Amino acid sequence: MTIGDALVAELGEQCSVSESFGQQTVDVPATGWLPAASIARDLLGCRFFDWLTAVDELALGYSVVCHLWSVEQRRGLLIRTRIPLAAPHIDSLIGVFAGAGWHERETYEMFGIVFDGHPHLVPLLLPDGFEGHPLRKEFILASRVAKEWPGAREPGEGAAGGPVRRRMRPPGVPDPADWGPEAATAADHDLAPASTADHDPAPASTADHDPGAVGPPVAGLERPGSPEAAPAPTPPEGAQ
Repeated sequence: MTIGDALVAELGEQCSVSESFGQQTVDVPATGWLPAASIARDLLGCRFFDWLTAVDELALGYSVVCHLWSVEQRRGLLIRTRIPLAAPHIDSLIGVFAGAGWHERETYEMFGIVFDGHPHLVPLLLPDGFEGHPLRKEFILASRVAKEWPGAREPGEGAAGGPVRRRMRPPGVPDPADWGPEAATAADHDLAPASTADHDPAPASTADHDPGAVGPPVAGLERPGSPEAAPAPTPPEGAQ
C-alpha cells in the first residue's frame, strides 16, 4: 500500500488520492486538513514539514497545499484541500508542525487566507501599509501598466526592420486604455469643456485691388496691365 492510500484509508471515503510525476497527492475536505497532517506525521512517518502554499483557482476557490516528507522511508506526500473565495479560512498546522508558522503567514499575506489558531498571523514580506494580496489573480499589477514588462521583448528585438512578435500582456496586467495613467488622461480629455469661442474667423478684406499688392491701391502706382493702369483717351487735335 502506498503512503497516499494509507492516508485515505485512515481518513475515509471523503478523501481521494492521485499521482502525477511520481508524486502522490491526497485531496481532503477542509475539515480534514488538520487531521490529515496529524495522521501523516504520527502514523505514516512524515515528520518533516517541507512547505505550504496556496493556488488561486478563480471561481473554484483557493487550493491550499502542504508537502510532507518521511526521512526514513525517503518518500513524500502532498496534502491538498480547497476553500471558498467568500470565506478563505482553514485550520492552522502550527500545532502539528511548528515550521508551518512562517509559511502560513506568507500565504495569509499573499492570498488573504486566514489560518485559524495561528498565534501570530501578521504580514511577513510586504512593507507596512501595503494593500491587497499580490498572488490573487484579481490583483492588478500596477507597475506593469506604468512601465513596460521586461519580458515583452526578446534580446535584440525591436530594431529597425527586425522581426517583432505579437504583443501579449502578462497575467494580471489590464488594458492600459481601461486602467492606469493613460485611461485617466483619456477620461480627462473626454470631460474637458469645448472652446467657447463661437464666431467666424476675421472676414477677408473686401478691398478691390490686386491680391498681390500690399495695402489699398495708390494712384500713380498701379501695376501695368491692371484696369487702373489703362491710359486715358487722347483728345482730338484742335480740341481746347
